[in-house]
Amino acid sequence: MDIELLVNITSRAWAMPILASLHSGIAGRQAPLLAATGASRTAFAQSMDHLIELGLIERNPGHGHPLRPEFRLTQLGGAAAAIASRIHGVSAEEDRPLLRRSWTLPVLTSLHTPSHFSGIKRNLPTITDRALSQSLKSMEARNWVCRCVDGAARPPKSIYSAVNTGGLICEVTAPAINFP
Repeated sequence: MDIELLVNITSRAWAMPILASLHSGIAGRQAPLLAATGASRTAFAQSMDHLIELGLIERNPGHGHPLRPEFRLTQLGGAAAAIASRIHGVSAEEDRPLLRRSWTLPVLTSLHTPSHFSGIKRNLPTITDRALSQSLKSMEARNWVCRCVDGAARPPKSIYSAVNTGGLICEVTAPAINFP
């Protein structure tokens, strides 16, 4: 999967929890998925439409029987759901709100090697300076990202690296993502 697809997936807060739920075997019907994710009906519907538009989920053409799933993963969706499930496995419940923010997962993934601000921005061409700065600060506050100042550089530059839970998430996502 390429980084642009990950950015597109994470642009909806509930997309990754929905994919993780489908991968874990929760029935592809609205009610069980709503219960598993905790999303509101509106946010859930928007996330499902978004995932269908991206080609990760499709409506089941054989739907109609009460026990048959309404939605199912596509082949590409299966790969994305496997990543979402691994992320779900290494993160705690209190980490989920930060994981639902749009840039958290792409920024963590780009930190597969310690990077300067400009290096992260190069891996994520559509991110704004403000969004990247806010994302790094929120992850630094949770101790997911460590910021060290390279005093040898002139002017001194910050080097960011994923640590603790952020490091675990990065280890899960980085091998599956292709960067430009």
